[in-house]
Amino acid sequence: MSQNRLGVTVSTKLGGAVKRNKVRRRLKEIYRLNEEKLSAGFDIVLVARVKSRFVGYGELESSVMSLFRKLRLTVNEVAGGSAK
Repeated sequence: MSQNRLGVTVSTKLGGAVKRNKVRRRLKEIYRLNEEKLSAGFDIVLVARVKSRFVGYGELESSVMSLFRKLRLTVNEVAGGSAK
């Protein structure tokens, strides 16, 4: 498998359809914008918790990326490359 597959699940405990879809859209966008930083070949399932409805986008993104790093799904940066 050369690509990751993403699944996002949001419980009805988060609220109505509009609120659940907002959280779902945010999680998908976080994945899309950071996809190149992740290793390939994984099935990733994100389960949104109630707290995700109340946090800002930046905090949600840092939480998801922290989780990806903790699970060692991120690609290590090439040493000696120029940082911009």
